[in-house]
Amino acid sequence: MASTVAPLNADIDVPVNTMDQTSGATAANTSVQVVCYSNLMMTANGMWQGDGVNPLEFSLPLFIVQVAVIVATTRLLVVLLRPFRQPRVIAEILAGVLLGPSLLGQNEVWASMVFPMRSLLTLETVAHLGLLYFLFLVGLEMDIDVIRQSGKKALFVAVAGMALPFCMGIATSFIFRHQVSRNVHQTSFLLFLGVALSVTAFPVLARILAEIKLLNTDLGRTAMSAAIVNDMCAWILLALAISISEVHSTALSALWVLLAGVAFVLFCIFAVRPAMWWLVRRIPEGESLSDVQVTLILTGVMLAGACTDAIGIHSVFGAFVYGLVIPSGPLGVTLIEKLEDFVTGLLLPIFFAISGLRTDVTKMRDPVTVGLLVLVFVMASFAKIMGTIIIAALYTMPFREGIALGFLMNTRGLVEMIVLNIGRDKEVLDNESFAVLVMVSVLMTVLVTPVVLSVRRPSRRLVGYKRRNLQRIRHDSELRMLACVHTARNVPSVLSLLELSNPSKRSPIFIYALHLVELTGRASNMLAAAAAGASSRTTSSSSLPAATEHIFNAFENYERCTGGVSIQTLAAVSPYPSMHDDVSVLAEDKHVSLIVIPFHKQQTVDGGMEPINPSIKGFNESLLATSPCSVTILVDRGLSAAAARMSAEHRIALLFFGGPDDREALAYAWRMVEHPGVALTIVRFLPPEYRAAARSFSDASYRSGMDPRAQAPMSHSTEGKSELQMDEEYLSEFRVKNHGNPAITYADRMVSNSEETVAAIRGMDNSTQELYIVGHRPGEAGSPMTAALEDWMESPELGPIGDMLVSSDFSMAVSVLVVQQYVVADAPVAAVPVPSGGDPVRQYVGNANQRPPAASTAYRGSPASSTTNNSRWSSDTVGF
Repeated sequence: MASTVAPLNADIDVPVNTMDQTSGATAANTSVQVVCYSNLMMTANGMWQGDGVNPLEFSLPLFIVQVAVIVATTRLLVVLLRPFRQPRVIAEILAGVLLGPSLLGQNEVWASMVFPMRSLLTLETVAHLGLLYFLFLVGLEMDIDVIRQSGKKALFVAVAGMALPFCMGIATSFIFRHQVSRNVHQTSFLLFLGVALSVTAFPVLARILAEIKLLNTDLGRTAMSAAIVNDMCAWILLALAISISEVHSTALSALWVLLAGVAFVLFCIFAVRPAMWWLVRRIPEGESLSDVQVTLILTGVMLAGACTDAIGIHSVFGAFVYGLVIPSGPLGVTLIEKLEDFVTGLLLPIFFAISGLRTDVTKMRDPVTVGLLVLVFVMASFAKIMGTIIIAALYTMPFREGIALGFLMNTRGLVEMIVLNIGRDKEVLDNESFAVLVMVSVLMTVLVTPVVLSVRRPSRRLVGYKRRNLQRIRHDSELRMLACVHTARNVPSVLSLLELSNPSKRSPIFIYALHLVELTGRASNMLAAAAAGASSRTTSSSSLPAATEHIFNAFENYERCTGGVSIQTLAAVSPYPSMHDDVSVLAEDKHVSLIVIPFHKQQTVDGGMEPINPSIKGFNESLLATSPCSVTILVDRGLSAAAARMSAEHRIALLFFGGPDDREALAYAWRMVEHPGVALTIVRFLPPEYRAAARSFSDASYRSGMDPRAQAPMSHSTEGKSELQMDEEYLSEFRVKNHGNPAITYADRMVSNSEETVAAIRGMDNSTQELYIVGHRPGEAGSPMTAALEDWMESPELGPIGDMLVSSDFSMAVSVLVVQQYVVADAPVAAVPVPSGGDPVRQYVGNANQRPPAASTAYRGSPASSTTNNSRWSSDTVGF
């Protein structure tokens, strides 16, 4: 029976009588330690066998339970710490401390049942395997070329941020050596402590910078470059410390360890790296690595770890160097995507749990030793901050940024945990020193994010520019657009829309093509984020992820084949809840007039619509509420098809109900109708009580004898005018400027309620239309023409008309462009000519897009009534 065998890995001291049979000499009786192993203890017989054995007495069920508990605890702490913007490594270390003898381990039942001593060998083996592959991933994240390109500033920051705390830590520890390094080898203790105090955790720093949106700033790039150099030096120092930390080792053996380590590094650089480049060149363009190639590369990780372990350096050093020499680009990204989720999500938390199980805060009993170790840590951290501030001052960086950079360089994490664990394994650190250094490292990393956010307060640049919507610029002037795409599937429809926008030398379009990438904390995301700051084509494209590279190539090919278009490709890596902030800031910095974003659903084969990513819907709604310029949502239902793009004639319909959004839609359609292949149909929906007298403004504006080309841009004061009056004026101007254009068709529809509106739209010849243009908020708020539609909207970001057009109830599958105008507060209506120089900087106009809820008002043309009743558009808000 399985219940009768000895426990797995049971330690039994037995006297053994050994006999040398060759020589016939009899050895003395000695006491040795025997490890009993039984393959019957791997798995349980099942709960129905009736033998009453606890499944946790067997190694495999126990290991599964341990991993499940560790991962669940880690994920729970990640969720709890997310509002405080703490990196995941903090949650992983705290999870280990929580499960270890410091807290839950105090319970004897918990300690003996879930984390018994006999199980730690298996747990540590798997943990170090995960650590091996994670350090391989860290090496893949780094780019050796960054060291050459980082410049002197990052190099000096790295040197100052490592040399000063190393010297300060060793000097302070030497002074108090009799108190802080008792019962251990003092020289090895000082060396390990110096390395632990001087390192900067590059993976943790990258995630902190991405979380607080500093990754692509000058401060973030300097910190990242310096952290890479710091990490390189830390591994060299660690290898040196390991080689001389053996108490019984001789100077000659330590020298041989160092020479063998150098030989291993040179072999990786001059043999492994060229082999990897040869492999990259053999991969056909557009294809990925085969399974055999991936397997061979991953096997090389274990071989590299075995080599350095045999040399006498820790196995993680070999995995790190092996990952470092693999070329960055598609090969590195592919390997990261295949490994990362499993390694960082499942295996790496086990290593931190082992560190937590080793951390016993109850061992910190001597207040003098604890206090002096904390003092040593604080002095070393202070030295790193001061050294960084001095270098920053030499390069004329602001004092606040110098402090922020100093705290960023004090980021601790995995590398320090590795150093401390190796030091403990080699008995260089005792339990008390280990526990103190782990806890103060966690505290320092916790402080990094709030200190950096409080010290570095970037004052938002006061950006003032008038061209925030299409109606404020001439239809034949330069247009600046920000085109956002989430996937490569969004690109054809956006390019089709750009083609319809009639780019030409007379009316050029400057496009910022922005690839939006969700920040998930994965290393592949970090690569995309690092490339985002240098994604202009002045740099090598090999550092870009494959998806971003394909999107950029598509836009650049369009630019080469089309006149009147200038495209700058960009990438933004951000979590979806705050992605709209990045887009808004970029739009304001680039003085964009229009943002184009794709709908969160895509068309299926049967003509239906399925969601791409539910988070995109929230992003679209947030951008509509906070955008500093006009926004359009593009619903692709055939616009990207090859037949539609190659067609010689494009038929577009504008559904005009009135209001700022519909006037902005008309302004965009005005630009499109200049395209020789575009035929525009304008359908105006009017209530029955619409009075013809309201047209008296515009009747005199377009008499048949008036030359429309002689008309100057119309400028009207909007004070005291109703939305209907402004609609009439803008429609009149449009008709005057396009008098006699056969490509434009006008039609009026009298509707009294939403049912008649739907019937009128269904009655149109929808089969010939390629694109519908509608306003986000058509007509007056609460107008009977659309009120009932607002109650049944599935996608409020499209507005009532746009939502109806893309619903499954609408018989025809047509593409829809929903337009929302940025309403400028306290600004004149006059068309603004193209500025000859730079745009003037004025006081930043607040978010006027967040419109107050309005009461239901009738669509009438009386100025007096609309001034008093139209609560949606206040008297100090200008609508065009």
